[in-house]
Amino acid sequence: MSATVPTDDTALFAMMRQELFTAVLGDVMDVMGLRHQFLPPEIRALTPEMVLAGRAMPVLEADCATDTASRGPVSDAFGLMFSALDDLKPGEVYICTGASPRYALWGGLMSGRAMALGAAGAVLGGFHRDTREIRGLGFPVFSAGSYAQDQRLRGRVIDYRCPIEFPNACRVEPGDLIMGDVDGVVIVPRAAEEEVLRAALAKVQGEGQVRAMIEAGQSTAEIFARTGIM
Repeated sequence: MSATVPTDDTALFAMMRQELFTAVLGDVMDVMGLRHQFLPPEIRALTPEMVLAGRAMPVLEADCATDTASRGPVSDAFGLMFSALDDLKPGEVYICTGASPRYALWGGLMSGRAMALGAAGAVLGGFHRDTREIRGLGFPVFSAGSYAQDQRLRGRVIDYRCPIEFPNACRVEPGDLIMGDVDGVVIVPRAAEEEVLRAALAKVQGEGQVRAMIEAGQSTAEIFARTGIM
């Protein structure tokens, strides 16, 4: 297991996908006092094997009831969605909230464009569509489920690379670390990421020792008293 936290993002994301998981990141942040770092539990992986690691590119959506914007730099039916999508950088995650659950926030063509730009995935506080197409691409998408109704006429992107907040969950800043797997999506604040990742790696190593102790027949109470891990 890696003993150090990589300083290069590409190596960092690879290490996270191979060695870490959302539960251990959440556990160590609980200890550090960061106790509200998971997104709402309904935001799930499109397929159980999907694992996501990258940096947040937050996107803010808002409901509307027309296909024309009255003002702003992009006066079309999708607001700033095209600008936000085209601004994705390698290793970034398109993470979006702000919409009501009336329409899809992401689809197959968006997944193709994001993949071409080297993005790490998409996390949606709402629905995706074009499920078969996205599965075929293998692009990591985490959402509240699939729903085909289009956001055109119903919603538009009003800002991006801005802080966003998920209802009854956490705040996401541009550049925060995101990890997603079959157990959910967790946000690691950029300011705390090195401490969190070092603690998570140490906990994973400790959990390996605990498994060996369980297999040797020791009681869970005894193991927890000795290691503080369970």
